Amino acid sequence: MDTPGITLLRPMQAFGEDDAPKGHMEILFEDVRVPFSNVLLGEGRGFEISQGRLGPGRIHHCMRLLGQAERALSLMCQRVQQREAFGRQLARFDTILQDIAKSRVEIETCRLLVKQAADLMDKRGNKDAHTRQLLSLVKAHVPMQVQILVDRCIQAHGAMGLCQDTPLFSSFAGARWLRLADGPDEVHWRTAARLELKKQQGSTLFELGPYPVDGTQVDFLCVR
Repeated sequence: MDTPGITLLRPMQAFGEDDAPKGHMEILFEDVRVPFSNVLLGEGRGFEISQGRLGPGRIHHCMRLLGQAERALSLMCQRVQQREAFGRQLARFDTILQDIAKSRVEIETCRLLVKQAADLMDKRGNKDAHTRQLLSLVKAHVPMQVQILVDRCIQAHGAMGLCQDTPLFSSFAGARWLRLADGPDEVHWRTAARLELKKQQGSTLFELGPYPVDGTQVDFLCVR
């Protein structure tokens, strides 16, 4: 930070939050020179370094989001059992019960996806094609799903869910900005789709075949 040419312009906020205690700064670089003794990996390989950490870096964020999702659901369950509307406890409304069930299945599916991606990363490394696809799916799917889940929990809290009396607004903001951190959703969906197309090219896993039903022949998909 003492290198000539580096100027801290101002601290930045996202959704009004400064991401304390560390935060993020707008930084101006003017003719900044890095000594060769400080170069990591090699000259011109900065992008390679950043790509190498994006896999494990983003999945770490997704793990933390799962914890925030659990906390949000717990708060929602408490809230709907304490509050009444139209003469009934909120927890007695079918729509609230469905929201609770949806939230649980969303957490569990995200958790399984994260676990599978982490397991593959441990066993095959993050350059393996299957690992890369799962990491891309996790990066795109988990933040989006947690954002939807937390928004649902905010709705059950009413105005209380928007203020500092619960961590819900902070969790919502965190899930939303994570959909841009380490690359926007669209980049990860694109990567996952391209790897899927490559995997499916020339695949003989599924084929059309005859299957007798009451003496007639119909086409069906069979698995080799």
